[in-house]
Amino acid sequence: MPRYIAIIEDAGPDDAVSLWFPDLPGCISGGDDVDEALESAPDALEFYAQELAEDGRQLPPPRTLDQLKADPEFADDLGKHTVALIEWPPLPDGE
Repeated sequence: MPRYIAIIEDAGPDDAVSLWFPDLPGCISGGDDVDEALESAPDALEFYAQELAEDGRQLPPPRTLDQLKADPEFADDLGKHTVALIEWPPLPDGE
C-alpha cells in the first residue's frame, strides 16, 4: 500500500498545525493539534485524488524519505519538521 510522506509544521500552542505532502503540491491538511491534522490527512488526499481524476490524472507515486532528502527543495523542511507516513488509500475501519 502506498504511503505518502507528510511534513507536519507545528507553530506552537496558540497556532494551528499544518500538514502538507511534498509529492502532492497544494495538498494540505490542518488542525488545532497534530492529532487532528493527521486525522484529516486522508481526507485531504482523497479530495486531491478526486480533483486529479476529474482532470484525467492520477496521484503520482510516492517518493521515499531518502529520495525526498536528496531533493534540495524539501531537504531543509525535512530537517526542521516532523514527518509522518500517510497510507493511501486508507484501510477501512477495523482492518
